[in-house]
Amino acid sequence: MSTLALLAVSTRTASFSLDAEQNLYALDAARRWSLTDAAGRPVAAGQATRVVMTLHGLLPGRTYRLSVEEAGLSFTTAAESALIDITDCGASADHDDNAAFIQAAIDRLPPQGTLKIPRGRFQSGPLFLKSDMVLLLEEGAVLSGHPDRARYPVLAARHADGRVLGTWEGVAEPCFASLVTALDCTNLTITGAGTIDGGGDRGDWWSWPKETRDGARRPRTLFLSHGEGIRLTGLTVRNSPAWTIHPVFCRDLLAADLVIENDPLSPNTDGLNPECSRDVTLTGLFFSVGDDCIAIKAGKRDPKGGLEQSSERIVVENCRMERGHGGIVIGSEMSGSVRDITVRRCELRDTDRGLRVKTRRGRGGSVERITLEGCTMDRVAMPLVINSFYFCDADGRSDYVQSRQPLPVTDATPTIADIIIRDVVAENVAIAAAAFYGLPEAPITGITIENYRVGFDPDATPDVPDMACGFEPMRHAEVVTENASLARPAGLHISRPTQSIAV
Repeated sequence: MSTLALLAVSTRTASFSLDAEQNLYALDAARRWSLTDAAGRPVAAGQATRVVMTLHGLLPGRTYRLSVEEAGLSFTTAAESALIDITDCGASADHDDNAAFIQAAIDRLPPQGTLKIPRGRFQSGPLFLKSDMVLLLEEGAVLSGHPDRARYPVLAARHADGRVLGTWEGVAEPCFASLVTALDCTNLTITGAGTIDGGGDRGDWWSWPKETRDGARRPRTLFLSHGEGIRLTGLTVRNSPAWTIHPVFCRDLLAADLVIENDPLSPNTDGLNPECSRDVTLTGLFFSVGDDCIAIKAGKRDPKGGLEQSSERIVVENCRMERGHGGIVIGSEMSGSVRDITVRRCELRDTDRGLRVKTRRGRGGSVERITLEGCTMDRVAMPLVINSFYFCDADGRSDYVQSRQPLPVTDATPTIADIIIRDVVAENVAIAAAAFYGLPEAPITGITIENYRVGFDPDATPDVPDMACGFEPMRHAEVVTENASLARPAGLHISRPTQSIAV
């Protein structure tokens, strides 16, 4: 019997999972669904092909019943105090910049109101959302970032009360406001079948990836800071100037049924990066990006002031990652600690790495209780890698960071423990089944591998497993450990191609 679960409901949309525990991103077979109202009258019908789906075009405060084959589930949409269409406030697809019109509509929206962006392409500078609202992008609607950097206000490094506001790679720094910016928002929903286009390919954003211009760092497309009770459902988010979706200091955040796409050559356009955030669920997401698909971060120590709050209780499930430098990455900014992360029933294809933990001396903090289970990977060169010598920052290649000799343990020494790999299949692996590199003064402890099946790419050429000094190229290696211990003999099953070369 099919299993239906309600993930999120807004005034005019609802997201569900279907047979999530028996499937990865896509369903094993299409399922017919039907939607009826409280009186049993037909409202809509279709076919579900993915585990997570979103129903659009609903009415507020109504009870519906979704039926999928023999399974059924009743739900009620949220009440709505007002519906404002941005075109009724002066916005138009003909305007060069709709920011003033859309912001005026946001400002006049009462609590529990819905702001609608209808079909059409609406170019805009940054918008600032508020609590207790729904931003709804209808099918065919595109909110498009303006190419002129002069239209983007700069967020200071800190609020007046000292809290971190602007951020860049785990440090408090001024940054340009994002196309969609939500500061201190609670009970906020961004939903619909439309598209938020960050405009990364317009203007000059991608030409200065690690620099500042006009005293600020590049913007994200969605920047969510100090939020609680945030729901992101149904949308396509694409073409970001830098990281695509960046929740920082957020709690109780759900992202479901999103498509996140960036040009493969766009610099540092990570897909979704929860930072210093807790109780986060990422489900039914599709990624094809220019850097890491998901990067879980927790700030870093820095003279400018790092974020340094933990990221905890994050679940990634039923997602598909089709291109990116890493599938699920932890770090390298992890000074506040990352713990209790579960990644399950995900598909990874053609990413450089699968599960990747990266850190270095000077970061401090811990990474602990990480579980990867029930996932598949294909043509992922390095499915599992933990690297305690990641050569980031100006001193990344220094003796302090790269020395293989034990150094004194201090509060700047990062620790890694309790990593579980269970029921994972990786095909066409190029470099190694897994590589775990711990610090000699702080070895990685508690690695468990259960039922991990690996097949190697017969056409692979040798390469290094990760970014650090002194790593040797390898091809078709099994489990490589340095200053790391397995909790028990590895449950590893290798299928080697004919004439492969083991290292």
